[in-house]
Amino acid sequence: MTHSERLASFIRLGQHLAALTSEQLADLAAHARNQNSWFDAPNVTTAIQGIAHMLTEEPLRHWAARYAPEPTAVQQIGVVMAGNIPLVGFHDALCVLLSGHHLLAKLSSDDTYLMTWILHTLSKLEPRFISAIALVPRLNAADAFIATGSDNTARYFEFYFGKRPHLIRRNRSSAAVITGQESNSELAHLGPDIFQYYGLGCRNVSKLFVPTGYDFVPLLDALQVCEGVLNHHKYQNNYDYNKSILLVNRVPHFDTGFLLLREAEALVSPISVLHYATYTSEINLVDQLTDVAQRLQCLVSANGQFAGSLPFGQAQHPGVADYADGVDTMKFLTSGLA
Repeated sequence: MTHSERLASFIRLGQHLAALTSEQLADLAAHARNQNSWFDAPNVTTAIQGIAHMLTEEPLRHWAARYAPEPTAVQQIGVVMAGNIPLVGFHDALCVLLSGHHLLAKLSSDDTYLMTWILHTLSKLEPRFISAIALVPRLNAADAFIATGSDNTARYFEFYFGKRPHLIRRNRSSAAVITGQESNSELAHLGPDIFQYYGLGCRNVSKLFVPTGYDFVPLLDALQVCEGVLNHHKYQNNYDYNKSILLVNRVPHFDTGFLLLREAEALVSPISVLHYATYTSEINLVDQLTDVAQRLQCLVSANGQFAGSLPFGQAQHPGVADYADGVDTMKFLTSGLA
């Protein structure tokens, strides 16, 4: 296949995903949830619609035009896919196949059904992809590797993949800057950044930076619209457990009945818990953000007013050029394999 043919196939996939009916989405979600109970209908639907938007023709063509259309030599790219949120491994598959290489995918046991389905759907739309896609239990045959995991598994990946070209990602999380001047409507938009996918993604806000003396009441009131997360039994189990830990240890915290806020240095927080830190000035805030910059996937603020941040409500809507860890996967595939 030529580059233009591969690109056209992904555009057709996006159109196919966008045309799925509510019944078809519900059926996909039911199968996915049988495998991973975190993958409920709203989150599966959001993930599929997000990929459909990512594959919109104009932005996809504009993005693809930045890179060499054909590889110097077709290689077998082993991809260790994560499974923390639905179809999180799709972007790596897109990059490998669009760049003209072959995909050896080691799927996460938490997201086997949806990833198999979407790759099978792509192959039905363009049968020539069948010979370029393999779902494998091991990556021994790979010429290069892309792997996503925790900081601990990243060390494992470095050990086993270090002798061949590789792109290895580590733990990332996201944060929000609050000034105290936000309206109730703006604060409400922060809700999906925190709660989408139940906080399991690297683009989920797990920490707030608030001014010293900040009044949390408006924020807590604005987030009440998200209380439905407590209807998920696993989320409620996490909330009950973390609440008991804070109470037993007498840790000061705020409690909305479905979310726990506590002051903590750590950037990553447990499910149902949101950490916060205070800043005394904008300079102090910049210093704190600089310290964690290498561990941030994205930063949000009201209307994106803080430099380098996205508007509240946009953390879970990455574009095709928004790479995990900020590392250009396409550049690695088109010029980093020599």
